[in-house]
Amino acid sequence: MKRRDFLKTTLTTTLGSTAAVGISSQSVMARGNLKPAPDAVGMLYDSTLCVGCKACVSACKKTNNMPPVQAKNKKDTADFARDLSSKTLNVIKVYRNGNLAVKDRQINGFAFEKRSCMHCVDPGCVSVCPVTAMRHNPITGIVTYHADACIGCRNCMVGCPYNVPQFEYENPFGQIQKCQMCNQAGVEKIDKGGMTSCAEVCPTGATLFGSRKSLMAEAKKRMALKPGEVYNYPRGNLDKKPSHHEKEIPIYKKHIWGEKEAGGTNVLHISSIDFDKLGMPPLKDRSSASVAETVQHTLYQYMALPAVALAGLAFTVAKNSNNDKDNDNKGDKK
Repeated sequence: MKRRDFLKTTLTTTLGSTAAVGISSQSVMARGNLKPAPDAVGMLYDSTLCVGCKACVSACKKTNNMPPVQAKNKKDTADFARDLSSKTLNVIKVYRNGNLAVKDRQINGFAFEKRSCMHCVDPGCVSVCPVTAMRHNPITGIVTYHADACIGCRNCMVGCPYNVPQFEYENPFGQIQKCQMCNQAGVEKIDKGGMTSCAEVCPTGATLFGSRKSLMAEAKKRMALKPGEVYNYPRGNLDKKPSHHEKEIPIYKKHIWGEKEAGGTNVLHISSIDFDKLGMPPLKDRSSASVAETVQHTLYQYMALPAVALAGLAFTVAKNSNNDKDNDNKGDKK
């Protein structure tokens, strides 16, 4: 049988078998986004409050027993990490434009931006992990990594729109590294009633810890205030009598990153700079996990699609074999 005829027959048979088992367009409609956990915790990062001191980076390194990333040809204790890596789970980046005259101004200004795990409400890394090495806590909403279950496939790296999971390529027994909101095995600060290390040491409250609900309310409150008014910004844990410091309200962009993006995140960001300028990815409200999971689960429910595909191939091969036998018998008669 010619390859073109084989492929044509196989495709026709498989599509016919698929239709026979009733896989319709309605059955592969995507599920909705997952809802935030009722008691989800998180962080609010206010770019306008960040002074780029990197105290959060140092505290994160200490909590996770990670050495500082040293500059080339330098041997000191300062951390020169410029992006997330297997040795850096939290980093401060800088937006620059023009002459850098004014902080938090998009033209001829500069601003700071934090990168760490966003702890998505409907996390793609959890959705694509085939062995549940990535897990989403249904109570706290924290996304954690479990090395004992990991097979090193690195699907999580592809499934994350923020490029957060990082693999230890330099280690022959490498694992995935990511921020676990200071609640991984051996640390568990949140379960013990504490807060994240980065929020604990932040001198200005640029990184603020609390419940997702209270953090969302705080972000909306700041945006409703008049620019130039003096406001007492909370520091530390928003839900446990935080300390405060006074500062004038800047001109915020009316956008809370993480409220809706890809189903929402438990780590929220606000800024005076457009988020695309700060390097955030272009995301729609619907999470990729909500689309992909339903399609996959429908197609592979009870192994339906592989079964009908195999049936189509078997039918094609059997039909071709019978045709060969008929041709052979005709040849013998001649």
